[in-house]
Amino acid sequence: MKTEFGAPWGRSLIWISVLATALLLGVGLIVPWFTRELAPPWVEPMLWLPLVIAPCALPFVVRGYVVAGGEIRVRRLWWETRLSGTPVSARVDAEAMKGSVRTFGNGGLYSFTGRYWSRKQGSYRAFVTDPKRCVVVEYAGAMVVVSPDDPEGFVAAVGSGEAAANGEADAKKTTP
Repeated sequence: MKTEFGAPWGRSLIWISVLATALLLGVGLIVPWFTRELAPPWVEPMLWLPLVIAPCALPFVVRGYVVAGGEIRVRRLWWETRLSGTPVSARVDAEAMKGSVRTFGNGGLYSFTGRYWSRKQGSYRAFVTDPKRCVVVEYAGAMVVVSPDDPEGFVAAVGSGEAAANGEADAKKTTP
């Protein structure tokens, strides 16, 4: 069974990332060039801020997901984010993020990550690159939305990992 899943970028993420990067680079290069003589010295460092935003967002990009040992890990550019706890359930929901409001995090600069809220899901964490491939993973008291390249395969892997984790827990209980 497949345990590693890619995180393909959806059309909306591509457009938002390209436009936001172009805007940040444009503003970061053009504004300081034309205003450096007019701006007071204490404002000048702030004019370069747009050039810093994109490189700061890049490490948080979602590269993929790993389902192993009853847990889910989100692959980032240079590290993995471990989602603690054993998933209670997982289901494919292509409209999981529809109508969601970002309460904290990144809304499309290389990923949709952070904390979100919607009437349908309530409060949840998102590690999404394609909103049309969403999988809702429920934990005891928490919810996470991810977007693997194979949503049905991901749900199956989470389900088998659940069984494996529960089996290990049962084996530990019965071992003298």
